[in-house]
Amino acid sequence: MFKNIISKQLNLFSYLVRWALMSIPLAIAIGSVVAFFLWLLSWATHFRFGHTWLLYLLPLAGIAIHLLYKWYGQSAERGNNLIIDEIHQPGAGVPKRMAPLILLTTVITHLFGGSAGREGTAVQIGGSLANLFGSWFKLDESDRKLILTAGVAAGFGAVFGTPLTGTIFALEVISIGRIQYNALLPCLIAALIGDVTVSAWGVHHTQYHIDVVNAGGDFYGKHLPLSFLLLGKVIVSSALFGLAAMAFAKAVHLVKHTALKLVKISWLIPALGGVIIIALTLALGKPDYLGLGVDAEYPGAVTILSAFKHGGADAFSWLWKLIYTSITLGTGFKGGEVTPLFYIGATLGNTLADILNAPVSLFAALGFIAVFAGATNTPLACTLMGIELFGGEYALLFAVACFIAYFFSGEQGIYSAQRTDTAKLGGYRYRLFSKYKL
Repeated sequence: MFKNIISKQLNLFSYLVRWALMSIPLAIAIGSVVAFFLWLLSWATHFRFGHTWLLYLLPLAGIAIHLLYKWYGQSAERGNNLIIDEIHQPGAGVPKRMAPLILLTTVITHLFGGSAGREGTAVQIGGSLANLFGSWFKLDESDRKLILTAGVAAGFGAVFGTPLTGTIFALEVISIGRIQYNALLPCLIAALIGDVTVSAWGVHHTQYHIDVVNAGGDFYGKHLPLSFLLLGKVIVSSALFGLAAMAFAKAVHLVKHTALKLVKISWLIPALGGVIIIALTLALGKPDYLGLGVDAEYPGAVTILSAFKHGGADAFSWLWKLIYTSITLGTGFKGGEVTPLFYIGATLGNTLADILNAPVSLFAALGFIAVFAGATNTPLACTLMGIELFGGEYALLFAVACFIAYFFSGEQGIYSAQRTDTAKLGGYRYRLFSKYKL
């Protein structure tokens, strides 16, 4: 028995060393490329701020992106969904050209004013480099799945500065209702080293702040650590966050489907998307919904950061960002969905806080993580993101918001390749209805 225990511990140690030796260099490579990407993205955003006429070239930028993927992209155009499919069932692999293509085309999208994010780019950089390292290490099918998952974790953790979130996101996003725990260690190592690498390159992440809120309340003369009134407001808001997440996912798919159905010349689709973005911006008279939505183009602009302050968002800022991003991504521009989801959630939280007489910064933070949780079906990862970005004081409310939004967001999220291992309601709805013959 003693020999068996020693043997198992040695095997465990061997497993740890093996994956550390593979994950660390991979994560350093991913973190370095992500740091370069974030620097380029910041440059593109601020260059556009100083040259607003670039927006009028967005249709041409869309055509250029389309041609780049047509001539050089091959299967790389499937982006995150290709990586998820490869983790489920390794096939042709993730093309090496995916990383440079998505990096270049995302910067083009932002340089000319497209409304997109950055996580998709970071995840695809991670997946592409992980696939390359997997071929160098001559890994078998099982290990290729693990290293791809670790690449996703490194990319996500590096781009947002949230290594724990990146770890769980990579495990949770693959299948709804199932987490592959044997990938936990490689993902944690990769996400942590990826984040540290970005910091080592001198690239810093946006800092968010929640004002101090007295979350407690009295109930029949007893002081409770959590107010039932505040909890009720969070529950109602979280359901709406989930519905907003579902609306976003459906809107992106609807735009893509409608464009393919109505426009037979493929390169015209991104051109028309660019024209619509220009027309909307001129009609609204402000550029607040272009780009990432993190930095302010002018004093008083609606951004993710401004949403944490009273009056920092218009009543329908969340809806406009949803429309802008759906058109941008649905017509073929490149980037990610997550940062726009942060914007949608934070501004919707700001609006709901005014309506419900609730703490603005807290509800902006709840919307920030909950809309993301609903759209990606990753409530555990998003709860951790709340803790990593905003602190652990309101961890319970973060969990409530993310899990309620997850249930209200429907069965399908923004990633079509995401599989359902266990339905969200576990069949309960159907048993209940069949019992009463409804």
